[in-house]
Amino acid sequence: MNNSPLTQWHLMLESKDLSQLDQLIDEKCIFHSPIVFKPQEGKRLTVMYLTAAFQMFSQADYFKYIKEIVQDRNAMLEFNAAIDGILIDGIDLITWNESGRITEFKVMVRPLKAIDLIKEKMLAQLSSLSTIDKLKLKGGVLWDKLKP
Repeated sequence: MNNSPLTQWHLMLESKDLSQLDQLIDEKCIFHSPIVFKPQEGKRLTVMYLTAAFQMFSQADYFKYIKEIVQDRNAMLEFNAAIDGILIDGIDLITWNESGRITEFKVMVRPLKAIDLIKEKMLAQLSSLSTIDKLKLKGGVLWDKLKP
């Protein structure tokens, strides 16, 4: 498991260095947010959401993965966190391809007040994006198709 995407994921979080994230995410990755109903398609959106989430959780009172279940090219990572005194239970469901690139990243969070808090904090993180990055987020897959 030394070069697995999970090992790389944990190393990035421990080092607080997401510079390898772009190489870890597949071009056609699908990101499922606990806040946004529609799946976000493509590497660009996935990297933006994961980066914003990383920044949000790096300011948390507490964040720790407490359980990991791995099978073939799928993993479930359960985490606990606390932000502004609100306890958060969550799960990251991660799927990767034979090349070791993440093809799907699904986040589930509970309870409802944690979801509301995460929505507020993620909006704050995403609002700090540049105008061009906001357009990329809004355009999603369409932006990726229009770029040269």
